[in-house]
This record gives sequence, C-alpha cells and structure tokens, in this order.
Amino acid sequence: MTAPPLAAYTRRIPNTLRIDRQGPVLSIELNTSDQGNVVTEVMLDELLAVLDEHDPDVRVIVLSGAGEDFCQGGDRTEYAEQLAQDPTGAGIRGSGTKARRVCEALANNPAVTIARVQGKVIGAGLALALSCDLRVGAETATFRLPELALGMPTAWGGILPRLLNEVGAATVRELVLTCRSFDAQEARALSILQKVVPVDELDAAVKTWAAPVIRRSPTALRVTKLLFNAHANATRLADITALDPELMASVLATRELAPAANGRRRGHLI
Repeated sequence: MTAPPLAAYTRRIPNTLRIDRQGPVLSIELNTSDQGNVVTEVMLDELLAVLDEHDPDVRVIVLSGAGEDFCQGGDRTEYAEQLAQDPTGAGIRGSGTKARRVCEALANNPAVTIARVQGKVIGAGLALALSCDLRVGAETATFRLPELALGMPTAWGGILPRLLNEVGAATVRELVLTCRSFDAQEARALSILQKVVPVDELDAAVKTWAAPVIRRSPTALRVTKLLFNAHANATRLADITALDPELMASVLATRELAPAANGRRRGHLI
C-alpha cells in the first residue's frame, strides 16, 4: 500500500536528495551523482529536514546513492570556500555540527536504518553508512578513509568511535594511518558490511531485511534500538564526538587544503 503524499518529508523540493515513501519504508537517495554524491552543507540540511520528522508509521529508512557511487566523501571545495569566508573555521565548525547531527539522527532514529552502498564509499560516505543499523554492499564497492593523507583529522560525524565499536582498535588504526582502499569482502569481514551481493541484487537484499522489520511491534522495535545504542555507548564516559567539528575546523584553519588532482569533479575526499 502506497503512503500518502510526501509533504511531511519535502517542505521544499530537495536539491540533493530523492525521497520516496512506500508504506512503512522511506527511501532517501543522495542524488548528486554528477559530483559523486559528495556531502555538502545543503545536503546536510536536507538530510536533517527528512530525518528529524520521526513519522511513527515509518519502520524502515533506506539510505542509498544515485549513480555509480554511494558517496565520495565531503566536499573539499566547499571547505576551502568556508575558510576563505572565515579563516577562523567557523563555517567548518557549523558544517561539522550538522554532520554529527545527521549521523546521530540515522543511528538514533526509531526506524531501522539500512545503508545500500555501491561503488566508492569514502570518508563522510563511510560515516553515513556506518551510522545505519544494517549495511549491504555491492561486490564491487570500495572503501577508504583518506582524511590523514589530505592533512585532515578523522573527525566527521562521529565516525571514529563507530569504527572502533564495529571494527576494533587495531584494524581501525591501520586503516586510518595508511589511508588504503579495501574492498567489499574485507568490509564484510570487518563488519563494516553485514552482507555483500552482486550490484543487481542490492534492492532485493534491502527488501529481504525490510520485510520482517515492518511486521515488528513499533514499541518493541524502538526500545530494542535504544538498547543497542545504550550498550554501544556504555564504555564511553563522555561523548567526545562533540569535539569533532572543533578538531576539523582547528586543523583546516591552520593549513591550506590539499588541492584536488587534475580532472577530478569538485574537491571531494578520494
């Protein structure tokens, strides 16, 4: 059964997202494929507008990316523009705060969140995927955390504690310090993905997960998610991810952003 019109989710026509509602399943697609679905401030604003709705009839939220790649990271061109406008890094701090709110909105949403990933999943894109409860990837998907190679801290959307919780400190240290790429099978072995399928089976895999979830009691589902999040945070004495925007702004304000290589689309994190 198709849900009513999407007015509640689209107070204005999104510039960077494609929204679709089919009954209890809400699909959010990053929709700037000509730019690699890089995360801009406009995209963060639009993600927050959708995720903050908390419609009790939505049981599943599917996050995906249009085109060949899920998300090629944050937009370094926009970071440079923000620094040009305010060399103290105030704009970057603001964007960083929004990034943290978006990732928390995915992780803490009463609905079960599913990341459907393909192609390149880089930097901020990996943070978005990791914030989801369930993650399925195409066999050809590749992953990378390039921040250190670009002279930036791994401090976007609270990604580091999520990685440490899901993957483990020794492996995360190696991935962050080397900035190397890894494939979908390794991502599965590291629990970054829970399922790997051929790219043409991604939608079927999402439906397989969503089908039993939408039959669950909404109250039981909400409490179960609260329990998962509480246990994940039990060993953290304080939420130091609140420092992420300040760390990012402080580092970038003291150096020039590494220039994008010739021929790349915008200044995304690769």
